[in-house]
Amino acid sequence: MPMTSSQPPAGKVPEKTTARAGWIFFRQWLRHPLSTAAFSPSGRQLARQMIAELPAGARRVIELGGGTGVFTRAVIQHGIAPRDLMVLELNDELFAHLRDTFTGAHVVHGNASELKNLAERDGYLQDGLADAAISGLGLLSMSRATQLAILQATFSVLKPAGRLIQFTYGPSSPVPRELLAELGLQVRRGGFAWWNVPPASVYVYTRNRSEGIHAQRA
Repeated sequence: MPMTSSQPPAGKVPEKTTARAGWIFFRQWLRHPLSTAAFSPSGRQLARQMIAELPAGARRVIELGGGTGVFTRAVIQHGIAPRDLMVLELNDELFAHLRDTFTGAHVVHGNASELKNLAERDGYLQDGLADAAISGLGLLSMSRATQLAILQATFSVLKPAGRLIQFTYGPSSPVPRELLAELGLQVRRGGFAWWNVPPASVYVYTRNRSEGIHAQRA
């Protein structure tokens, strides 16, 4: 008689877990309203638009600011194997939730500005650089210095043609043009999620073809 398992298929999360994730997120918003950009997790429409910007044939992905796992779940359902996915989360409670929910992925606790060191320590980079990074970080509310540190760390773990896929609630790219120019990056606008709460735009950042990521000025 074949054995059965109570575990959900890869990428599937029980409704009870999803409801718990929403409550965790709302509780974090109540505790830290200034550092939590929205009062509810990102929606499915936004997740689809983020996933649509992954490079064709992408196999390895890093997620910055995993939150409750909305994008994490979408990445796995897209076909990225959990072992090829690294999810970074700074918040203690959200990290614990992600670790318990996505047991096959590299779920790491830490700051995105230290991404390379964290990825090396975890062993994620042993199998190579990532094809893309998707980000739920609130770059719009961060200082220029913090943005610079996160972008440098992110592109240090991406392949030469890798891309950073970022959403924002603002009307334009959350990273100023002058900082992109300093780093040798370019940006294009992707989709717009009208039904997200609040509505959000997707931006895609890549290296300029003739330039690598620049070192920070002394």
